[in-house]
Amino acid sequence: MQGRIGYIGWRLFQIVPTTFTIVLLAFVLMKLAPGDVIDVVAGESGGATPEYMAEMRELYGLNIPIWQQFVHYIVSLVHFDLGYSFRENMPVADLILSRLPATISLSLTAIIFALVVGVMLGIIAARYRGSFLDGMISVFSTIGFATPLFWIGLLLIVLFSINLRWFPVSGITTVGADYANDLSYLLDVTRHLILPAFSLSLFFLSMYVRITRSSMLEVYGQDFVRTARAKGLSEWRVIFGHILRNAALPIITITGLEIGGLLSGSVVVETVFGWPGIGRLAYDAVFSRDLNLLLGIFLFSSFLVVLMNLVVDLLYVALDPRIGGRRS
Repeated sequence: MQGRIGYIGWRLFQIVPTTFTIVLLAFVLMKLAPGDVIDVVAGESGGATPEYMAEMRELYGLNIPIWQQFVHYIVSLVHFDLGYSFRENMPVADLILSRLPATISLSLTAIIFALVVGVMLGIIAARYRGSFLDGMISVFSTIGFATPLFWIGLLLIVLFSINLRWFPVSGITTVGADYANDLSYLLDVTRHLILPAFSLSLFFLSMYVRITRSSMLEVYGQDFVRTARAKGLSEWRVIFGHILRNAALPIITITGLEIGGLLSGSVVVETVFGWPGIGRLAYDAVFSRDLNLLLGIFLFSSFLVVLMNLVVDLLYVALDPRIGGRRS
């Protein structure tokens, strides 16, 4: 018991130096990039005098050394302040929170669909290993794994939005729609959600198929599986009651990493489908050189990855108590 508590405490302690290192590297890399938001504003306005640009940099604290800017940023983070978006003219935290519901709805829909369908296909492929069905599932997963997200999104738009007109092309709601009630609003959002969620889920679905199939095949030949069959249990009961449970650790690992890393994929999908989430916000921040906003989004997504890794470690301890006895 003490070993498990010590392991959990050690993993919690590692969040602090990990987060600090991420903030330091992200801050330095973004500050080393040429140009800033003042250059963008000056370019859009048709030009500005050097005196005006120097005054604006002094106003926003961009004229002091990088190490002083970093110290000020760390002090702000201690007070839960992610800074101010000069481009959007509002706090970065408020911007992220305003776009978070759209990204959560897209990401959760994609990960749930990928998890359920991918695991089921992986189970079927392992159950009928070497069959035609196994081959078809393997081909499908290979195609989904190798196809770029943006190409899938564009293909779905051309087929289902432009040709068949089954789903909207972009956005989260119909522009100018007058909703009679909350249900009609929810249905409209759902129609807009289907194509981007499927595009985002296809890559992860393919990973689930591969991981589930390989994990289950490793467990199939173990002694406890033969014992379960010898007791007269049906094959599907053996699969769900014994094999899948023992093959769950890799699936949990992938799920944790995917949830933490969904933002990278959502940048592409949200841009293609015009989905107003954090990924689209990051895309706009890059082109507007809004480094405060971009750094805040990067910090948020990085912290999400660190947090999900911690959750996965805790689940490992719950599923396999032996893990708590050693530190990695």
